[in-house]
Amino acid sequence: MRFFISDAWAQSGASPGGGLLSLLPIVVIFVLFYFLLIRPQQKRQKQHREMVASLSKGDEVVTTGGTLGKITEVGENFITVEVSQGVQIKVQRGMVQTMMPKGTIKDA
Repeated sequence: MRFFISDAWAQSGASPGGGLLSLLPIVVIFVLFYFLLIRPQQKRQKQHREMVASLSKGDEVVTTGGTLGKITEVGENFITVEVSQGVQIKVQRGMVQTMMPKGTIKDA
């Protein structure tokens, strides 16, 4: 009694070692993601943390909102930034985007 399955289909099976070889593209993609996306982002975060930790009175900064000012007071969580003569705002330390070179405010 013969069934309708051809001999070629009945005899084919998984190739030995195919499971490990099929994981190779996933591993390669993960390694590429790590070196092209994850690692550079971690490096930028570390640099930002170091910059925020080193903020001091007199530094000229730009906040994430684009406000340029001079630091007049530094607290543990907040800093006070003078944006104009007599106008001061309180900003979270983490919201400082960049430190500007001294004298930037006079040029602006």
